[in-house]
Amino acid sequence: MQKNILLILLFISMNILPSCVTAQEKRMAGTPPAEKEQGKSEEEDVYEYLNLFGDVFERVRAQYVDEVSDKELIEKAINGMLSSLDPHSSYLNAEDFKEMRESTNGEFGGLGMEVTMEDGFVKVVSPIDDTPAFDAGIKAGDIITHLDGKVVLGLSLQEAVEIMRGKPGTDIELTIAREGEIEPIYMSITRAIIRIHPVKDNIFKDHVGYVRITTFNRNTTEDAEKAIKDIRKKLGPQLSGFVIDLRNNPGGLLDQAIGVADLFLDKGEIVSTRGRHRIDNKRDNAYSGDVAEGLPLVVLVNGGSASASEIVAGALQDHRRAIIMGTQTFGKGSVQTVIPLSATAAMRLTTARYYTPSGRSIQAKGITPDIEVEVAKVEKIDLHRTREADLQGALDNGDSKKSSLLPKKEDQETLTEEEKKAKDNEELLGKDYQLSRAVDLIRGLSMYNGQVNLELPSSGDAANDNPAPPAKKGK
Repeated sequence: MQKNILLILLFISMNILPSCVTAQEKRMAGTPPAEKEQGKSEEEDVYEYLNLFGDVFERVRAQYVDEVSDKELIEKAINGMLSSLDPHSSYLNAEDFKEMRESTNGEFGGLGMEVTMEDGFVKVVSPIDDTPAFDAGIKAGDIITHLDGKVVLGLSLQEAVEIMRGKPGTDIELTIAREGEIEPIYMSITRAIIRIHPVKDNIFKDHVGYVRITTFNRNTTEDAEKAIKDIRKKLGPQLSGFVIDLRNNPGGLLDQAIGVADLFLDKGEIVSTRGRHRIDNKRDNAYSGDVAEGLPLVVLVNGGSASASEIVAGALQDHRRAIIMGTQTFGKGSVQTVIPLSATAAMRLTTARYYTPSGRSIQAKGITPDIEVEVAKVEKIDLHRTREADLQGALDNGDSKKSSLLPKKEDQETLTEEEKKAKDNEELLGKDYQLSRAVDLIRGLSMYNGQVNLELPSSGDAANDNPAPPAKKGK
């Protein structure tokens, strides 16, 4: 009797649900497949498998070693159907749906990293800046094999995420397999409230603007535009260009990726999404206006740059608006649509693949940088060479003014806030080889284009002032 009731409910949901689909869901749903020409019709096959599902459901309810509620069994069945399609489709129950909305709003509790499933284990796409996972040294590409000593193999992605999330202040033990390491790595990480600030900015030597985008949540485009305009306002015509850092950015909202790319493009396609049916296909184009006013751009990417990050990098690369530097990106080129099923539940379903303006599919390939720069550590080699000033009887420079203008020792010991920041930035560039290369590239492009004042040798007190570049219309 209960089996018959279950089958009736499934039949009713199959026949009622299509009439309740919203306009947006209709676009993603496509058209129903045609019936088979020979043998059983598609509808007859469906009833046969529903009958099989009912048999399995009843047998599990009656004979499974532990008692499981009907609600839990049905939720697991739904999630199994979705998660078996690809690593990114899943069912979101009330708790999962709430956590998903919190994460896109910019605040949630947990460790602070984007993860996916690979061969039954949890793979780190990228840690999020300034979170417990980032501070503990989690790296993109790490494979999490155990959580609190329990093997991950056999868990769904959602189940693994639920274990990693928890009450702030509590600890969790992670066992990690990392490429290049023979022995497993054990880490104890304390959970915390994760507050994501999607955009950070800085100014490096020779007036190079720096914008770091850590994720694409609902505030990203607005915050990125504000950061760029603030840097432009501070530096004015001395601004030589921008480094846009998308390293370890796991992605996020598609509309925010389109918005960020549009900040730098005047026209043309940004991304196209192509689904199962023509009705699912869509193209998004740029609007007029470049917030960077045509200044040189370098975009930094790595293996932790995924999804929305790859959309931005691919669009700017195809339009030759930016030079992409770093290492091959993650290669997630599919679009997930969150479809509410009720007031408290939803499903995340892969509905399309996305393509760059030139028609490249990023799925499982990623974006190849224009200039490949691996993570490296640069060490200074002290080679003493004899110079002109070392020779006995060498003439002095003849510029008496410069020696008198050198700061005294006591002045050098007291640094202003601006000088301290400049010193910190120099130390950061010394530790981050990829960023240092990007900043140097912007400096070189700017010098070549004559957009910065160069301290060239001059006679007397003559100044070398370069005119400011003509103003361009910005967003």
